[in-house]
Amino acid sequence: MAKSGLAARLYRGEADLNIVGRRKLWFGVAGVLVLIAVLSFAISGFKLGIEFAGGNSFQVPASVGTLDQAERTVDDVLADEAPGVEVVSAQKVGGTSGEFYEMRTGQLSAEQANAAKTAMAQEFGIPADQISGSQVSEAWGSQVTSRAFLGLVIFIAVVSIYLVLRFEWRMAAAAIVSLLTNLALTAGIYSLVGFEVTPSTIIGFLTILGFALYDVVVVFDKVQENTRGITANNNVTYGEASNLALNQSLMRSLNTSVVALLPVGGLLFIGAGLLGAGTLKDLGLVLFVGMAVAFLTSILLATPLLVLLKNMDPRISAHNKRVLSRRAALARGEITPKGPRTAAPAADTPIDPDAAALAGAAPKVGARPAGKRPSGARGGRPAGGGGNRPGGKRR
Repeated sequence: MAKSGLAARLYRGEADLNIVGRRKLWFGVAGVLVLIAVLSFAISGFKLGIEFAGGNSFQVPASVGTLDQAERTVDDVLADEAPGVEVVSAQKVGGTSGEFYEMRTGQLSAEQANAAKTAMAQEFGIPADQISGSQVSEAWGSQVTSRAFLGLVIFIAVVSIYLVLRFEWRMAAAAIVSLLTNLALTAGIYSLVGFEVTPSTIIGFLTILGFALYDVVVVFDKVQENTRGITANNNVTYGEASNLALNQSLMRSLNTSVVALLPVGGLLFIGAGLLGAGTLKDLGLVLFVGMAVAFLTSILLATPLLVLLKNMDPRISAHNKRVLSRRAALARGEITPKGPRTAAPAADTPIDPDAAALAGAAPKVGARPAGKRPSGARGGRPAGGGGNRPGGKRR
């Protein structure tokens, strides 16, 4: 029973999951999720860190109390010294001089920052030189954003060129749509959760692009292998051969994604959640969500979209029609298939690996090559059994 279970069939590539045949469902789900992400961008927006929005940062020793107590004290000080400005984010950070709390606030003038620093020292009962502060202008954040966008454009351009040279333009188009969908969904989740956008977030987005590209290339390589010379085979449509490739590479993609998600999950849930390492949560969330979404988009979106584009090719479209016409003739009994007769699969449904070969075309293991046998009773040896064998009688 274990050999016939789903996990065993997944490992052998025999699960027969009809992924390509249900492409309308996957396209609909992806469209709804992207719409939700876009609405989140428009309504909630992103919580920009001081590196992008500009602001001030104060570092207070962790010995003053808990993080919540320190945040409330700083908020009270800001209400007196700079009305309208409050703490945007607070996190516990470790350094060479020990642990401290980093309080990020809105934009303050130099006089307001100095007055707030003095008031904080009085409230916490510590010397003023134990509280450090810094200011980040909004112009620096704009520069980081423009460079990140430029890096994204260059990455997509290089990837497109590579995919066109390695595969074809339809595979490149399907892969780029998958990558952009991955970015949109990850950014949407980031917007809904409300995590702060920092330079670590941008680095995380560029990182998941590389992971998503790897997953797509693995699947497309198998698709290319299964569909090479497919127009000479009247038994399999392009969609069926691609669906078989998905089933054959599904477990490999799943194993790769799980192995990659384990350390990232530890970074997010243990490092940022349990240990309170706040600097890790921005990078951990974008990597965890992006890698998980990359696995889904490479399986459920990239290959079905490729099949949709390939079916528009007149050569592939004519081939699919020939396959379906032959199946209809087989069902009506008008023609007799070569080799053992098997039921013809429905259009765009997963097929058995053996069905990808022409019926009766591949010889069985150990069979003699087909062809004209040399003359003679024993395949070329003279009749009579003697010949010039040593020890034979000469007549």
